Amino acid sequence: MNRKAVTVLAILLLLSAALLLLGIGVGSEGLALPAADDAVGRQILWQIRLPRSIGAWLTGALLGLAGAVAQGLFRNPLADPYLLGASSGASLGVALLLVALGWSPTAAALGYKIGMTTAAFAGAVFAVALTMILAKGLEQTMRLLLAGVIVGVVLGAITSMLTLTAADVLRSMQAFMLGSTGFLSWQSVGVMAPVLLVALLVGLGAARALDALSLGADTAQSLGVRLAMVRLILIATLTLCTGAAVAQAGLIAFVGLVAPHLVRSRLHCSHGWLLALAACMGGLLLLSADIVARWVVAPQELPVGIVTSLLGGAYLLKLMRRKSFAEQRA
Repeated sequence: MNRKAVTVLAILLLLSAALLLLGIGVGSEGLALPAADDAVGRQILWQIRLPRSIGAWLTGALLGLAGAVAQGLFRNPLADPYLLGASSGASLGVALLLVALGWSPTAAALGYKIGMTTAAFAGAVFAVALTMILAKGLEQTMRLLLAGVIVGVVLGAITSMLTLTAADVLRSMQAFMLGSTGFLSWQSVGVMAPVLLVALLVGLGAARALDALSLGADTAQSLGVRLAMVRLILIATLTLCTGAAVAQAGLIAFVGLVAPHLVRSRLHCSHGWLLALAACMGGLLLLSADIVARWVVAPQELPVGIVTSLLGGAYLLKLMRRKSFAEQRA
């Protein structure tokens, strides 16, 4: 057993628990807990703040796990959960739904029944499926990456065209694009928790295959890894995690990219540990960002995607400067 990995996992879980308690106490007026006889305050705490904080952690965990899977699958430390076009597909699904709500009463009724969550998830799955079709299979990683870029650009252009032709949906689309944990509820927790559990179990089951893939596709195949099947399973896991997270909280940048980097900066471990630690790190990061978003300009609230973009950009800039300094010394 990797004792250092166990220690890091325990620390991440303890920090997550502490931040969860802090998240329960942070509201529109900053850090404040309701009085013992305040029934409305207790309801706000248990029905709004608690599910929001748990939901933020679960969303970050899904993105962190998806990022670790993507980086292992493509052998690229810059891979993120949105690499195969899932974000553009989810945006298109939401845009189509919002536009459809204004087409006719029948379309509006169907749209409300479907809901933004379903539309975003369906759009993400559609985009990844389209990427695999354009790549003509899963054999060539480079074709998958290029197909993902193409799908992302094209679907993003269609989404922009829709929002321009229906300006009344622009505000709702902006909220989705920036990412928000403000609408997370117990229902969101009920959706994301089983998805995270299933995805983590599948990822752990494929951890040895990811370890083999890190040595190269030819080496992995010589070790008995069935590349096509493993890639299909991992892409399905990646899509499930990303789709569930984006459907519940919108497009939240950098969490899936940075979480695995932070884990690797602390220890070298197999993918079995990396997946679990990246999920916990992602949950910790997004919960921290959610608390900052609620607290820093209270009673106003920042979109959590802005906070993650600022923090993630700052971390990657620091990482880039550190590597440049190391190269200069070498």
